[in-house]
Amino acid sequence: MDIDSICNELRKGSNVLALHSSNQKNHALECVMNSIINNKAEILEANARDVKDARENGMSEALVERLALDEKKFQSILDSIKIVIAQKDPIGEEVSGWKVPNGMSIRQVRFPLGVVAIIYESRPNVTVDAFTLAYKSGNSILLRGSSNALNSNKAITLAIKEGLESAGSDGVSNAIYLCEEGEHSEVQQILDATGKIDVVLPRGSSKLINLVTQNAKVPVIQTGAGVCHLYVDENSDLNMAARIAGNAKIQRPGACNAIETILVHKNEAEKFLPLLVKEFNNRVKIKACEKSFPVLEALCPGEIKSELLEKATAEDFGFEFLDFVVAVKVIDDLDSAIEFINAHNTKHSEIIVTNNLSNAKKFQVSVDAACVYVNASSRFTDGGEFGFGAELGISTQKLHARGPMGVQALTTTKYLIDGEGQIR
Repeated sequence: MDIDSICNELRKGSNVLALHSSNQKNHALECVMNSIINNKAEILEANARDVKDARENGMSEALVERLALDEKKFQSILDSIKIVIAQKDPIGEEVSGWKVPNGMSIRQVRFPLGVVAIIYESRPNVTVDAFTLAYKSGNSILLRGSSNALNSNKAITLAIKEGLESAGSDGVSNAIYLCEEGEHSEVQQILDATGKIDVVLPRGSSKLINLVTQNAKVPVIQTGAGVCHLYVDENSDLNMAARIAGNAKIQRPGACNAIETILVHKNEAEKFLPLLVKEFNNRVKIKACEKSFPVLEALCPGEIKSELLEKATAEDFGFEFLDFVVAVKVIDDLDSAIEFINAHNTKHSEIIVTNNLSNAKKFQVSVDAACVYVNASSRFTDGGEFGFGAELGISTQKLHARGPMGVQALTTTKYLIDGEGQIR
């Protein structure tokens, strides 16, 4: 991969795109959407090949689900483009403005970052999401997906480029580039591209994220692995807690916003755990702490299969299973739950189920995470669910962006100063 030539073209694209109006960018995105529709058969066929190869190579079904496109996911891709098109363009927005005593006018205004790179795993929909958000915010983008989604990403990128070309002067076709070699060296070239790439975003497993954050010479917006917890408080609605646990674990266990650990107040364990087992309905392996194990063991084999229950080890807490597996721990009280979560989480998404308003507020203030839920599933941590249309990922850091990253996350600001000959 010739990273210099690629980045030079992307820089040219970003320079042109930065001058385009909202109407021009929206027209180009509409053409991209139509091109994706027209290339639907080719995209789904390419994805089917990726899914077939993934299964033959032993990929877990939870991760295959992340890779696979179906009619519903395909429509979701189109819907996300529509939402981004309808959103207000952040470029040129005046964040603040004032006059200083010498008469100069100072304005803080939003501008594109420039050339953005994203390194991601599976999920071919990310190819569309990342491009759409980058284009809307006036940035060009370098895409480096995983080798197991390469056929899908190639077909999608080809459709995007065709759409940009069909947009005429409104389309900037050199605002996107997909790394197609599938070689690990591509990643390091991106991470070493100081002065050529303005920011890189990793999206995927903790292994990928750590690789990028530990080796990048270019600035990084860190997205995090999802070790998410659900805490069932004392005197809470236990049926609600069980439903939330089922949704947050089972609906898409390979997603970063799925829960990996359930904490239960000691006074609720004997009542809640049977409800949890019923909700899971033998679909989830439970790794139980020493206090919860006897309660769950008493439900074997009638309510839970013996092979779906085992004693938890210390390593099970703070681990991202990305599968139909969950760790369960009985906890003394709210303060213990908060302390445990802050010691084991990845600052992604955390849940409390409680009827106590004071406890809810304390949990939301004290838990260190990008998204903190009261009586709702962590599965809502998603750009689409937040109304962003699409997302670049979930930022778990505290600088520049935090939580689901939409179009505004790919902007920076400049101070524009107008004077009349003032000197200091």
